[in-house]
Amino acid sequence: MGKLSTHVLDITQGKPGVDVKIALYAISATGRKLLKNATTNQDGRVDVPLLQGEEMQVGQYELVFSAGDYFAAQGIDLPSPRFVDRVTLAFGIAHADQNYHVPLVVSPWSYSTYRGS
Repeated sequence: MGKLSTHVLDITQGKPGVDVKIALYAISATGRKLLKNATTNQDGRVDVPLLQGEEMQVGQYELVFSAGDYFAAQGIDLPSPRFVDRVTLAFGIAHADQNYHVPLVVSPWSYSTYRGS
């Protein structure tokens, strides 16, 4: 079986995003279901895969990163309301037997992602 992992890279400081709160949701026709909450470690990663084994299912998902709270905790002067606050990455898992790595590269003004392995 495959697994789902993530990490956060803070491009304003050129380092991993430490202590970023992340929520993982499954998306279906009946709505949005919270599957897991996690916090990034000193390497900007979650200690264990967000999904693995039988949890890894074909479907639509969202990762929600509390980026604004992270930057505020870093002492960065942010506008109110924040330009980048909660970053939601909506993505699909088409093959449950593959690895999906969904990183967030973020600053208070922009973000990007890609599918890693």
